[in-house]
Amino acid sequence: QLQLVESGGGLVQSGGSLRLSCAASGFTLDVYAIVWFRQAPGKEREGISCISRSSIRNYADSVKGRFTISRDNAKNTVYLQLNSLKPEDTGVYYCAAYKNLLRPMCSIGRTVYDYWGQGTQVTVSS
Repeated sequence: QLQLVESGGGLVQSGGSLRLSCAASGFTLDVYAIVWFRQAPGKEREGISCISRSSIRNYADSVKGRFTISRDNAKNTVYLQLNSLKPEDTGVYYCAAYKNLLRPMCSIGRTVYDYWGQGTQVTVSS
């Protein structure tokens, strides 16, 4: 079965850290860009970070300097390190993949993806 599976979410206090994982199953991630999204309660889903197949990174202003995206193609997994967490970071975090063959950069503003994960909940208490 071709899918992305997120893990690593949980409950953490303000200022704490989490590391999210996005693992591919049934296909290899090496030609894909990966985008992390989050959806806060009552809000639309927003793209927060992406990594291209050549590991060029991009971040939304809301997470720049606090979150770090990385990839390990040998493990077929992309990670999102969340540091200095704030209550407003609470939400469901999703990863999505699209083939990244023509451009060196990735985009957090795309609307079409090849694969989506099911999401992992992150809750930050104040």
